[in-house]
Amino acid sequence: MTQIPDEIMRRELTGELPIKLWREHRGMTQQELATLAGISKPYLSQIETGKRQGTVETLSTIARSIGVPLDVVTD
Repeated sequence: MTQIPDEIMRRELTGELPIKLWREHRGMTQQELATLAGISKPYLSQIETGKRQGTVETLSTIARSIGVPLDVVTD
């Protein structure tokens, strides 16, 4: 089980999506994460804002890139 930092929990409770929170927690830019995940920065931005959901494969790659289990970014 992944321990979730208090700041991430508080921000998730206000409606922010976990991918953005974990990316920022890891000190990564959108471009860095997009490159690691093999997707475009605009696509990542749309996933982070909830405009697009992303495929399971894409979300799994993002989760691995930020070092968290898939369920952390999909719940």
